Amino acid sequence: MEAIVDAYMAWDLRSSAEGLGTLAPSPPNAMVQGTLPVVVVDLFSASIHLLPCAIDLPRLKGYFPCGPHSPNVVLATRVLELFRVTRLRCPRLAIQPFVRALCDLHGVPFRPYLAAQFSISFDLYLATLAAVDARVKLALGRQDPDWRLKNACPACFYKLEGEHHLLLPVLACQDGNNSLKRVGRRERPTDGGLGASREYIDDRRVPNDYYLSEEEVNKWDKGELDELLKGFSPDPAWAEDDDGCSDRWQNMRSEVTAAALGMYDRTGLFLSLCRHGFVLMVCDMIRSGELAKYGYAVTNHLIKVLHELAIGYDIGCKFGKMVAAHPVLGPLAREHRFKSLVGAFHGHGHCRLCQLSHLATYVKGVGCDDLEYCETFFSKSNALAGSTRYASVFHREQAIVTYLQHTDVFDTYQSLSLLLANKYKRALDLLGTAPALGRAMRELGVQDRSTFVEWLAAEKACLMALKSEPLEETLAMEYYQKLVNLDEQTKRTQRVLAITIPPLPADASAANYAEEAKATRRLEAQRRHASELYEKVLLAVHDLESRMGIAERWLPDSEEWKEASIMVGRRRYQRALDGLQGLIIARMFELTKMNMSGTGYKMRKHIAKALQARSAAVKTALETYNAAAARLRPPRPPMTWEQVVDYAFLSDFDLLQEGREDIREQPWAKPAGRLAMDVHFKLLPLQATSNLGL
Repeated sequence: MEAIVDAYMAWDLRSSAEGLGTLAPSPPNAMVQGTLPVVVVDLFSASIHLLPCAIDLPRLKGYFPCGPHSPNVVLATRVLELFRVTRLRCPRLAIQPFVRALCDLHGVPFRPYLAAQFSISFDLYLATLAAVDARVKLALGRQDPDWRLKNACPACFYKLEGEHHLLLPVLACQDGNNSLKRVGRRERPTDGGLGASREYIDDRRVPNDYYLSEEEVNKWDKGELDELLKGFSPDPAWAEDDDGCSDRWQNMRSEVTAAALGMYDRTGLFLSLCRHGFVLMVCDMIRSGELAKYGYAVTNHLIKVLHELAIGYDIGCKFGKMVAAHPVLGPLAREHRFKSLVGAFHGHGHCRLCQLSHLATYVKGVGCDDLEYCETFFSKSNALAGSTRYASVFHREQAIVTYLQHTDVFDTYQSLSLLLANKYKRALDLLGTAPALGRAMRELGVQDRSTFVEWLAAEKACLMALKSEPLEETLAMEYYQKLVNLDEQTKRTQRVLAITIPPLPADASAANYAEEAKATRRLEAQRRHASELYEKVLLAVHDLESRMGIAERWLPDSEEWKEASIMVGRRRYQRALDGLQGLIIARMFELTKMNMSGTGYKMRKHIAKALQARSAAVKTALETYNAAAARLRPPRPPMTWEQVVDYAFLSDFDLLQEGREDIREQPWAKPAGRLAMDVHFKLLPLQATSNLGL
């Protein structure tokens, strides 16, 4: 391989001046042992040449062979380079359509073996380029495996002397994507399951510093974690309060991740990017969904190399708690002050309490970044799916790595100045809203902007209070419900006991007697059942009275009865609101997916049908909600279909929650106050860094 690299570098030096079509002359000291007839495949022609049989002469003359010994077909380097560059700009392009295009240009029919020959030469060409790149890194002193990661982004990692230390020096984001799946090679199934694997052994590795190995990722598997957790007690000082949001997100639920289709060997890609779009690390998701081990492995590597950082994740609220509770990753994350945040794009799917703790807008040091770069990256990288779906493991990784390298150098780096300029313009636009904020403050009667911080704390405290009911209230509502059940059962029992069967006349027949005996037994069974149910409900009432220390039973006209009735109505209202909220969440996500770039026609039709069914369910839930809202005292105004479908943020529902205090009159609960508070927190980091002030 070293001789091939030497020959290629010598040819490349000559071609840099004369062009890719140059053919270097044979060296004067070459040991020629005759000639070898080979088919030389160029861009517009394929012809038979008699090449001297000298060591590495085909490579030196600008050709790459299709076999290791006495090749009879060689490809011109410019053909391979054209395919490499074209595929990087059009990732959908695979080897077979390119070879078909060459056949059309040459006027010959396509044969499958031609694609195999091209693939062999292309693998050798890419391996040669990787070896040249390794030599360049060695000459520049960049042989450290983590050098690329430490210097991936000039804006993030290049520091000046005397530069101010940022509160969060590195901002990144991570997410999984299942578009780059790979179908495993298997025999046809015979028993209804998956067929036996027929993957051929290929131990080649793609030289790169982007991928985390499968072995490294599997260290964070659940089985390994179970062993680590034996005898481990997490530090209670780092236990976060439940924000009620973690269970909504299903990325890491075992019943979801276990549903990955068995036909796929690689089920997607887990990616991490810096705030400017440079790729930090990737790893394959193998025969699974978006398991926690992928996030653990990437986060662990980033913290060890980059130290202090914050990562945006669509399930950042749940992931942060999982990291804090991990016996290995938790201490490392606390040592380097790691933060797990929620990006702005996915923020609409998190409840308000979660947003107050994890949304980038309210976290000091994040600034105006939305921490949502993976979606943009995936919208472009999804084009690789067609050419990698049936590729081998090696060729799939090869295509992904070359795409990542090309994107970092020729797309992300070249557009970095434009990105920074656009961010600066956006910051100036936000600063331009400062006068409007001042006017809003005067209208709201706010004297100082520190009031917004107090509002945020008050809102969080109020929502925390809504999370759970006090035990006294829970028992009071349960006691009230049992009393209602007892009253209903008493009336039902009295009705059953009042039923009588008239006696039979003296001349009744045997059939009439049998019929009356049957009715009597049925009535006796009803009386027995009613009495048993009455005794059961009465026993539950006695138990609650004993637990609550109630000496005199509540009556419908007592104050305790009325207060408990209001609390039960509030609970029914909250449950109706939760049901409506869950349907709206699903509707918002489906609308987002349907309008996302790269969503196919069949998927759009599937989502459209789901939306139709969802709309009917939402209307039913809306009717239930309005009925529960009307029973409140005082009643809540009904919601219309137009109001529900216009909700863009899940947090809008949180202000509808009914608590022990009426929050509707709080300044932070009103639309004008919420808007002013959000503008303040968006302006806060800008004014701290721009030295402009208000």
